[in-house]
Amino acid sequence: MPGFLLNLSSTVLCVHAGQAKPSVPNLRVKAMGLPTATQGPPYIIAGCVNPPPPVNVGPCILGNWIVAALRVKSMGMPVLLMDSQAICVPTGTPLTVVLTQMRVRGM
Repeated sequence: MPGFLLNLSSTVLCVHAGQAKPSVPNLRVKAMGLPTATQGPPYIIAGCVNPPPPVNVGPCILGNWIVAALRVKSMGMPVLLMDSQAICVPTGTPLTVVLTQMRVRGM
């Protein structure tokens, strides 16, 4: 099933409400005039409130994408879709796509 592509205006959060943004936006493909994101580079997470050791493992720092588009690629890397899945480092919790552009779809 096709999903909407993630771009720089997409809202992506860790489960502890930290804001995630692509570390390297894809400047070649744009959706709604903004660069999209691909699976390769991780997302950088800021504002995660997960407590540091010894209470917990600490705040989410990076989000590594493990599921992305199957058919749509840019510069050899799969683009990220609204239903793509990522795991945060060091917590192992998922990233959640809350909002994205609603014009360009991929599969």
